[in-house]
Amino acid sequence: MLPKICITNRKLCEEDFLDRLKKVCKKNPYRIVLREKDLDEASYLELARNVKDLCEEENVTLILHSFPNVAKKLGVRRIHLPLGLLQNMAEEELDYFEEIGTSVHSLEDVRLAKDLGATYLIAGHIFETDCKKGLPGRGLDFLKQVCECTSLPVFAIGGITDDNIHLIEECNATGVAIMSGFMVGEI
Repeated sequence: MLPKICITNRKLCEEDFLDRLKKVCKKNPYRIVLREKDLDEASYLELARNVKDLCEEENVTLILHSFPNVAKKLGVRRIHLPLGLLQNMAEEELDYFEEIGTSVHSLEDVRLAKDLGATYLIAGHIFETDCKKGLPGRGLDFLKQVCECTSLPVFAIGGITDDNIHLIEECNATGVAIMSGFMVGEI
């Protein structure tokens, strides 16, 4: 079975977000990425404190998203940065982190991410998904090409379900990243 990363989006939750995350933690995901893109840094810090405590209680690895200063304040050494943010980070800022992820949408992105110091990639979106309504998925050929052109771990995202996860495995991806399934309780 492929490792599963939970990507958070509290707006998809029909229950209290921290209650939902506690249930997610019980499923033993490979990682949880706290990706609450609509929050300012102060609000993200407050939420990240609570999620960090929860993840530590449940022994689940937390990755913070987009706010390296918050990660440093909380002692979290794993960060996921959009490629544009990663490009603007100084090398000495990145030295703090033991794990640096970024999302890629082309083979050029993959090469750039590796050159910038990424240690893992999230490639997508692979299949059509409600999160990217109206945009066709990049498909399995794209995922296969990404996996073939890098030695970095590659996690596929976008429209992944129990019915199609075996196709991701056939592309030699390291694992999958799932948002909706975890946030609405399908997983």
